[in-house]
Amino acid sequence: MDFTYTPEQEKFRAELRRWIEKNSAEAFGRTGEGLGGSTASLLDVRDDGRWNQLLDYHRRLYQAGYVALHWPKQWGGGGASMIDQAIYQDEVLRLALPLYGANQLAIDRIGPTIMHLGTEQQKKRYLLKMLTGEEIWCQGYSEPNAGSDLAALQTRAVLEGDTFVINGQKVWTSLAHRADWQVLLVRTDPAAPKHKGISYLLVDMHSPGITVRPLVQITGDAGFNEVFYDNVRVPKENLVGELNAGWQVSIATLMYERVSGGTRHPVERTIGELLELAKKVDFQGGPAWKHSYVRQKLAQFATEARCLRLSRYRSLSAQLKGKMPGVESSFGKLFATELNLRVAMFADEMLGAFANLAGGSLGAVEGGRWMHRTLAARGLTIAAGSSEIQHNIIGERVLKLPRG
Repeated sequence: MDFTYTPEQEKFRAELRRWIEKNSAEAFGRTGEGLGGSTASLLDVRDDGRWNQLLDYHRRLYQAGYVALHWPKQWGGGGASMIDQAIYQDEVLRLALPLYGANQLAIDRIGPTIMHLGTEQQKKRYLLKMLTGEEIWCQGYSEPNAGSDLAALQTRAVLEGDTFVINGQKVWTSLAHRADWQVLLVRTDPAAPKHKGISYLLVDMHSPGITVRPLVQITGDAGFNEVFYDNVRVPKENLVGELNAGWQVSIATLMYERVSGGTRHPVERTIGELLELAKKVDFQGGPAWKHSYVRQKLAQFATEARCLRLSRYRSLSAQLKGKMPGVESSFGKLFATELNLRVAMFADEMLGAFANLAGGSLGAVEGGRWMHRTLAARGLTIAAGSSEIQHNIIGERVLKLPRG
């Protein structure tokens, strides 16, 4: 692959960079500082001000035509080339900004799933409002007893005439407290094998019988939620795919999720900030950046981050050919989140006792943000399919190893 850019592509990059720097500063009140490598604080149920800033930025992205460059023009997207998409993602990740504004789940994975497998009526009804940010989406997959083993889910939907009646619970549901709509996996045939008898529904989160409760994490953020369903009624027309064949639909959504949770993680920026940290602190009696062990670690991280970028290009190429993401998504997700964890842990090693100081504490380095990153990093290796699950997928589907 030729990694040089044409004059037209460089012009696109320059225009995009100017736009992002100007509009992100206006929306978030920052100039080139990004969001600390995570949108978690923006999704906090208690922070309406930050959420409104994110909505403002989303509307700016939509009005400028940047909110979904990877979507076909037919459905309001940019229909951009692979190179333009790669440039956009590079520039956004450079500032650790959200790729798709306030509607990450919808634009990144739910919308593309509906495009591939939804009805024409569903496409016309939902896709545009995902782009405008008029309707925010969440994803109801995990349950208290069905996390990594998603197919063990027990939330029930019984078809009564032309309406599904839903009872059960979901957990770790990002954005449920902000969402207008949800994609929901339910069991519609309890007698079928666990990967059968599952259906994929589109649920109005304002429906009677839905209760959302925030879950406060170790970082102090509350972007996750548990959701309860008490005789929630959903029209049959909101079924995506065939009845009892929702597992196949859910796999499409999961593949898109693993791309977004992996190869689009701003780990390169984080590594750059780790390098700057090494210039500020001492390690074993001298400047950290001069220590051979630190230099070797930084070089290794930078090399791995570049490999991750190449993996992202491969995933983009597959999608532009009309293919849904495949097992390469698991490679990217596994590699990025484990690399991010190792970067955070090494920052702790460099900082020593100072790594335990949160923002506002006397002596806290860089406002204590590395402590927050360390606390958050482990969760990213679990979200969107744990590292152990990704190892299983790679072993079984790529290496063709026998199941244990």
